[in-house]
Amino acid sequence: MAATTPAVPEQTPKIPPSGAVPFDINRPPVIEGFTPSPRRKEETFREKFVRKNKENPFILIGCLGTAGALMYGLRSFNQGKTRQSQLMMRGRIFAQGFTVVALIVGVFTTALKPKQ
Repeated sequence: MAATTPAVPEQTPKIPPSGAVPFDINRPPVIEGFTPSPRRKEETFREKFVRKNKENPFILIGCLGTAGALMYGLRSFNQGKTRQSQLMMRGRIFAQGFTVVALIVGVFTTALKPKQ
């Protein structure tokens, strides 16, 4: 008896028509049920700085307080006023702590704020 092998139909690869492209690289893909938000204009450094300071002005206050205490403390140290220098360095630590707390509060308020 001759063994017969089952006939396997030949599989030919499907070739898209020569003019059709599956997607256009220059256009975003169309996703059903999804509409992308319009792109915002690029903001300059100054615009971003002003916007961020309006959102949380305590960070700027804390940074300026830290820098002021540091500069005044270094000046006092240079003049030999060790007591005043120590007080200014402690004030700098307080201002840094204030800045960190302002950052944390700002992050939480931003996270809890409803999206517009």
